[in-house]
Amino acid sequence: MNDFRPDHFLDVPARSPKPRAQGLTHVIDKGMNLRDIEGLFDTAGEYVDVVKLGWGTSYVTRNLEKKIALYRSFETPVVCGGTLFEAVVARGKLEEYKSWLVENRLSHVEVSDGTIDLPRERKLELIAELASDFVVMSEVGSKDEEIVYAPYQWVEWMREELEAGAWKVITEGREGGTAGIYRPTGEMRTGLIDEIVHEIELGDIIFEAPMKPAQAWFVRKFGPEVNLGNIPPEEVIPLETLRLGLRADTLKEVLLSEQPATLPD
Repeated sequence: MNDFRPDHFLDVPARSPKPRAQGLTHVIDKGMNLRDIEGLFDTAGEYVDVVKLGWGTSYVTRNLEKKIALYRSFETPVVCGGTLFEAVVARGKLEEYKSWLVENRLSHVEVSDGTIDLPRERKLELIAELASDFVVMSEVGSKDEEIVYAPYQWVEWMREELEAGAWKVITEGREGGTAGIYRPTGEMRTGLIDEIVHEIELGDIIFEAPMKPAQAWFVRKFGPEVNLGNIPPEEVIPLETLRLGLRADTLKEVLLSEQPATLPD
């Protein structure tokens, strides 16, 4: 086995080893085949912490059992997308969903309300209920680009969901970085993020950051151990280079230890 580590001679920043609770790279699987998964882990498995089967893709994937078993062989948890959870709740099929998760040996579950109208108290009840049997990853924010919540609402909701039993709270960004913590143009709502991290422990948050500019900004702002989500499989290694300062976007701030850069709101 190759024992090479990226800090062999450049003295790059320390990274928590797997399984880690901080510095997470949460990868989105939009329908990868088994060979693609094997290739991803052969090349970048050390940097993949959680895999989300996007939206409702798990429901229509015919080789789902094999996919989950393959991810399990790489000791990587799998979670189904929040949209599937919302469909389950809207259809009144929660018990069937829980049984399906157990049958497929899925230890994690995402709880979201980015599309459906889910009463606040009900969402917290569902988090608490599911947390007794699964690792809950809850998501805050709307998938509707036109809906903007005040920062105090984000903070209040995130705090409540963590207290209800969520392991991590995900900030909505969609797979294109155009909603939630982003404006429809893709511009980041940096003032919102500043207010969130002022009140919520950074390690409890996973920021959806599918695009490189956002990934680089988060690393420059919060360092290599920031939790980032909705990372495309082909961006796992590029993201790790951002975390370690091995890319121009973060070399000065991370590898050369200059002051973290910030962007205007």
